[in-house]
Amino acid sequence: MTIDRDHISQDPFAAVHEPARRSGSIVLVLVVAGILVAAAVAFMTLGRTQAQPYIMGLLALLAMVGLFTLFAFAAGIVRFADRAAEDPVTRPIADHAFDGLAVTDPRGHVVYANTAYLALTGATSAHDVRPVERVFIGNPDVSEAVFRLLKAAREGKRQQEEVRVAADGSNGRWLRMRVRPLGTTKREAKFSVWSIADITRDRERQEHVFQELQHAIEYLDHAPCGFFSVTPAGEITYINATLANWLDHDLAEIGSGGLKLTDILSGDGAALLTSIAPEPGEVKTEVFDVDLRMRNGKTMPTRLYHKLAFGADGVPGASRTLVINRARDERSDPQRAAEVRFMRFFDHTPMAIATVDKAGDIVRANARFAKLTQSLSAGAGANKSIFAVVSERDRGELTSAIGKATDGQGDIPPVEAVLDGPKERWGQFFVTSVEHDERDAEVAIVYLLDTTEKRTLETNLAQSQKMQAVGQLAGGIAHDFNNVLSAIMMANDFLLNAHKPTDPSFQDIMQIKQNATRAATLVRQLLAFSRRQTLRPQVLDMGDALSDLTMLLKRLIGEKVKLDFVHGRDLWPVKVDVSQFEQVIVNLAVNARDAMPEGGKLIIRTANITAQDADRLQYKGMPAADYVSIDISDTGTGIPADIVDKIFEPFFSTKEVGKGTGLGLSTVYGIVKQTGGFIYVDSVPDQGTVFRIFLPRHIPEKETVIEVPATNGAPLAPEKPKAPDLTGHGTILLVEDEDGLRSLNARGLRSRGYTVIEAANGLEAMESLEQENGEVDLVVSDVVMPEMDGPTLLAEMRKRNPDLKIIFVSGYAEDAFAKSLPEGQQFNFLPKPFTLSQLVAAVKETMAPS
Repeated sequence: MTIDRDHISQDPFAAVHEPARRSGSIVLVLVVAGILVAAAVAFMTLGRTQAQPYIMGLLALLAMVGLFTLFAFAAGIVRFADRAAEDPVTRPIADHAFDGLAVTDPRGHVVYANTAYLALTGATSAHDVRPVERVFIGNPDVSEAVFRLLKAAREGKRQQEEVRVAADGSNGRWLRMRVRPLGTTKREAKFSVWSIADITRDRERQEHVFQELQHAIEYLDHAPCGFFSVTPAGEITYINATLANWLDHDLAEIGSGGLKLTDILSGDGAALLTSIAPEPGEVKTEVFDVDLRMRNGKTMPTRLYHKLAFGADGVPGASRTLVINRARDERSDPQRAAEVRFMRFFDHTPMAIATVDKAGDIVRANARFAKLTQSLSAGAGANKSIFAVVSERDRGELTSAIGKATDGQGDIPPVEAVLDGPKERWGQFFVTSVEHDERDAEVAIVYLLDTTEKRTLETNLAQSQKMQAVGQLAGGIAHDFNNVLSAIMMANDFLLNAHKPTDPSFQDIMQIKQNATRAATLVRQLLAFSRRQTLRPQVLDMGDALSDLTMLLKRLIGEKVKLDFVHGRDLWPVKVDVSQFEQVIVNLAVNARDAMPEGGKLIIRTANITAQDADRLQYKGMPAADYVSIDISDTGTGIPADIVDKIFEPFFSTKEVGKGTGLGLSTVYGIVKQTGGFIYVDSVPDQGTVFRIFLPRHIPEKETVIEVPATNGAPLAPEKPKAPDLTGHGTILLVEDEDGLRSLNARGLRSRGYTVIEAANGLEAMESLEQENGEVDLVVSDVVMPEMDGPTLLAEMRKRNPDLKIIFVSGYAEDAFAKSLPEGQQFNFLPKPFTLSQLVAAVKETMAPS
């Protein structure tokens, strides 16, 4: 416990130079305790009666001392000593610190200041100590900084300011002033610690270094050599005035992202500088002979000393590159000029070239080689093995070729290999031996050609030829099947006409009809695959068309699979064959069901795709135009990446034997393509598959609106349609090379009242036409016939009778032979197989007067 002399004297400077307080003594405590014990023993000796007055007096004395102490403590006259403030180690540290230290109370009075503070604030005596704001009052250069410090002190925050205090006849001095709250408790936080440090010498040293840096930059800018620095991203951050003058670039655009390495290096030279293999923690300097590109497009041969430092993690920093103009060598030194010309040829050849040693390590590589191998594995950089460029499965052949070159062999066959990298790329290596001895590092020259595009074209051509051959085969088979099916369906119609539903054999005849129809559907799949089927497109709303399939799809996919439709708003119309498009959706839905044996979700989503959106999608082969997209997505097992490119091939199937023909997706592909659309697939194994179909938007032409006449303000009720009258009369020339089918067709037409003249081929048809003097009402002819095909027959008949009407029948699509017809020729078309009623209806429609 000490007496608070600050409170008694009211001297503010007393706290600043207060002497060290005496710490409490344990001896005094023991003495007081001994006196109290002795008094107690004495009182016991005297007896209770005699000792009672003394005991009461001692207790009264102790009570008076206690009351006086409590009163003095409450008044602040007596307080308990702070042993931390009396620490003999920390107090001298603060007193003799180099920085000025001061402590202020909440009212801003200085309660402590060390000697350095007195010296920095110019205090002449112990009574002249002032707080910071009073020291620099009236100084406009310092007042704003002091205001911010005072505000931080009142808010209990830390703040630092650096100010310059001007002095008469000198540059003044720099001071660093700081303020922070004292302690962490609420009571301690009311006090603030101020520190003032003279940093004039540090500032002068910084200014001196800056001036030296300015001199160095000025020297670099006007040095006889060029200098530049480039980031790992290829952006030039510094270029000296000499190099900028050589290249005719403005220094103002440097550092603002306006100039890149590829802007000043010609050809693939930038790849050389960025292909240096990283060595963590090392600094590399590589020498390159490249051409710099001037602003006007001209080139200048230079030698670069490219210095690059790598961090501990192998990340490169900014380069420091020295540029020497070698154009002068071409004028002064012929030998060096020849070297410059060779290096320019070496680096600018379109073929990738590298020299290797016995172990296959790259000794030197040109810019093309560096650029070609940059996108490959990390080991394919400069001074690395050339085997790292090649995939592991093909390294043996390249190793053998380099081994032959090491032994001095010539005529080494080229090596075709897969390049190592994230994407499949192919390269062809030509290895040539060079003369060498044990001291030479280079034993072979390796020329590398990127053959990826060539291989892709060859693969696509082979695939196209295979698809074309299979398509021709399928189309030919389908044509022959259509002739057979036409005969079956025609004979079946005769049987149905001859038997009533009550006949016992009527159901058997209907079964034949159903099976023939199924066979016709299979034939249409073959024609769809070969894109030779006949489509009957019509304009429809895709949302409505898909809604009509809802019940059918639910029955097909079963109860385990949930079906969802997500239709876009205001879908554009499309023009497709409804039945064929339904087949597309059904095939894709069945495949999705098979991919989800344990159940899942099938989502069919439609949307409008504008030309801009289609361009952003960047699907291969799909031009930018307006489309209506149909996405069929499932949550099934997905398609493995190694077979996703084969799913549209004919007869390719991943299903078990007997559970798939392999024609489903190829048929889908053929229908979509023949409609003018596109189909793509995105699949992730074990997550699902999305088939995306894009159908071109149909822009309808203006149609004439026919108003229905009304009676008494009400529209007329539509008449009940009558059964069509398929009878007729006239002479028909029937040309068909299949005897059985010709006979059935003629029989059917005669049964409807027509006169039929039969011909087995085009020549017989011409003879029959001559016999009738060209007076026939209609010609019904097959397209594919021996000796004279349908288009040739049409041309010859029109020469004799220009107004002759003709119907072509064929198992091929109409556009398969329409290109062979002369321009402007009119004809009707009836695809095989067809029923008797379809044939008679086509005949009557064609013969009707126009």
